[in-house]
Amino acid sequence: MKIPGFLASAVPAGIKYQNRLDLGLILSRVPAVIAGVFTTNAVKAAPVIAGIERISHGPSYARAIVVNSGNANACTGDQGMKNVETTARLVAQALGIGPKDVLVSSTGVIGRPMPMERIEAAVPGLVAGLSEDGMEQVAQAILTTDLVTKTASRQIRVGGKIVTIGGIAKGSGMIAPSMGSPPHATMLAFLMTDAALDPAWARAALTRSTNATFNRIIVDGDTSTNDTVLLLANSMAGNLPLVGDADGKPFEQALHDVCAELARKIVEDGEGATKCVSVFVTGARTDESADAVARAIATSPLVKTAFFGEDPNWGRILAAAGRAETDLDQTRISLSIDDIPIVSQGIGLGDGQEALAKAAMSKRAFAVKIDLGLGAGSSQVVTCDLSADYVRINADYRT
Repeated sequence: MKIPGFLASAVPAGIKYQNRLDLGLILSRVPAVIAGVFTTNAVKAAPVIAGIERISHGPSYARAIVVNSGNANACTGDQGMKNVETTARLVAQALGIGPKDVLVSSTGVIGRPMPMERIEAAVPGLVAGLSEDGMEQVAQAILTTDLVTKTASRQIRVGGKIVTIGGIAKGSGMIAPSMGSPPHATMLAFLMTDAALDPAWARAALTRSTNATFNRIIVDGDTSTNDTVLLLANSMAGNLPLVGDADGKPFEQALHDVCAELARKIVEDGEGATKCVSVFVTGARTDESADAVARAIATSPLVKTAFFGEDPNWGRILAAAGRAETDLDQTRISLSIDDIPIVSQGIGLGDGQEALAKAAMSKRAFAVKIDLGLGAGSSQVVTCDLSADYVRINADYRT
């Protein structure tokens, strides 16, 4: 994947494992508009704290993102913050730019000191290796328990110019992102475009796209200390800067599509996952009520293990919906697996329908559709099943 005006590189720094890409760098050839959203977890990693401060109060432009896997630099105190500053300074010096032009991101084990001597030793090779073909290497370097890399891109025409939007992401466990505007495993996404964007509009568009995509995926219900989405826009496509929703609508749709593709790939690669399940809730009194029900279903261990067992255990789904602390009337609830009805007005439709639903659940991807029968509110989240492999992966993650 190539995005005009961007270079990338990755090297094995030995942060946690030997001979494995674990330090990546993305560089814009020219100053780029920067926008970001970060975890709302009250426990935040040092790079997240620094990123929020930088984007909230720093210049609206940046040049580079440096990211490591193997160490989250979370719960590391003042030294962790100093290590973020040192990493930015080392990379900036090697690139010949200012430290404020470099944003830092991390993913990996919480509570471990960052091996800064390994970072420092790796930076010269990291910068020397920059190329137009390096983005796939960075996508590999940010993986932790992920099994596959995650990339997506789109091209659109804006103001008579061809604009490219591309992104890479990682995430497999500790996935239930809750990110707002500058407000172990982690969800990270880095988006790059050669479009010209107004800084304020870029932040708003990224927030909307994140809320509609990354914030609607769930693997295990845990929100990471390090969740981060960053967007760099370097203006090299030559279009007039997009400054509002009217002229920016095609771009924002493409941005949404890239985010949605990356988000779904994260769920599909969930730790131990064998199923990707879309949960649709309709008929709620409000969208907020629908969202509460969707998330209750998508995070229920009993529901998720039933998904793994391909068991249309609708009682578990209704029970999860009922604990969502929102207004429900069980006599109005209907439930389908894909388009196969198994519950009507709160009553099961029998073994025949469940047998059809079980067959649908044997697929890699299927949908759970629940109509609450109360109003026009709706919501959707994407989740996965819960398998024995998830327990195995997380039981010995640090050892």
